[in-house]
Amino acid sequence: MKALVADAEWNPREKYPLTEDEKKRRRAVTGSQVWRNPRFEVRTVPAPSVGDDKVLIRVAACGICGSDTHTYETDNDGYILFSGLAKFPCIPGHEFSGVVEKAGKGVVGLKKHDKVAVESVMWCGKCQSCRSGSPNQCRHVELMGLSSDGAFAEYVAVPERFCWKIDDLTERYSEREVFEMGAVIEPVGCAYNGLFVAGGGFQPGATVVVYGAGPIGLGAVALARSAGASLIIVFDVIDERLAISRQMGADYTFNIKDMDGSNPSAEVMKLTRGWGAEVQVEAAGAAPQTIPEMERSLSVQGKIIYLGRAATSTPMHLDVLVSGANKIIGARGHAGYGIFPYIIRMLASDRLDLRGMITARYPFEKILDALELSTKRTDGKILIHL
Repeated sequence: MKALVADAEWNPREKYPLTEDEKKRRRAVTGSQVWRNPRFEVRTVPAPSVGDDKVLIRVAACGICGSDTHTYETDNDGYILFSGLAKFPCIPGHEFSGVVEKAGKGVVGLKKHDKVAVESVMWCGKCQSCRSGSPNQCRHVELMGLSSDGAFAEYVAVPERFCWKIDDLTERYSEREVFEMGAVIEPVGCAYNGLFVAGGGFQPGATVVVYGAGPIGLGAVALARSAGASLIIVFDVIDERLAISRQMGADYTFNIKDMDGSNPSAEVMKLTRGWGAEVQVEAAGAAPQTIPEMERSLSVQGKIIYLGRAATSTPMHLDVLVSGANKIIGARGHAGYGIFPYIIRMLASDRLDLRGMITARYPFEKILDALELSTKRTDGKILIHL
């Protein structure tokens, strides 16, 4: 089968403390500290085998995630920018949907021709985190397309437990749109997890501020609108993405680079008449710049939900948390808690419209062009059709 294969050099930075497990498995916990000089190439590779508990999926659509872009890009020393779990060589791609072509003999809930969307956080189900109800914090997690083979390929084999049927979407969408909506469930699921699971939700009528109008930030905008936010404010540095966020439901948008004489926190306080925002979402991966603005514009009992992944740290005035009874909450992933089926239901009932997120579509033959386009960061979601 045809597949995009990513490879890189194992070259740990001098001060990075490799664990014995990292050495043994040649799998980096912090990819940006180990993998250097990435290479991407379309190749012919063997089709994956299907175990008893797995299904073979013919991939229909797969999105380019920021983590794919961060694996494609490098810093000045040639190291990949992605700071999470990574192992090479690997077939990237993890935001996808497709059709079941074959089911293992132990599969009970899926059959050939079922349309499915797939979780990419591959939790083990056996460790204490999984058994305690926190699959996104699995101690033995694999990340599809980053530490194990993913879906920028004609076929992918996936354990049944990560798959969710999307056939109900056929009642509202064309077949092409069914697969496109299936592919964006994964990134929107990360926003859902942050807002409603880890973050505990918010009261209808709340103000939601989103920093970063990439796909996860756009998902947060759409979900906040569906959940009854009365005011949604978005900050970014790219005009094209701000325009998409307005289409997705943002009431006010600001390009931070153009805010001469003002700053994000001042605008939030002005628009909320001095009260501040109940929910602030960090989806930019720029904590040193965003967290200080967020803490200056939180309402009483406000929340900062940190979704943007970056190997960085930033100071914070903790008195803000004490005096305002405020919280800062980290969230990773989209697995468990009914996240996928809830989003599928919202899409099927027209309570959530994500079509505006998709701003570019490429055939698989042009996937390298699509990856290069993703580095410009002007699109919402770039999809690859197979």
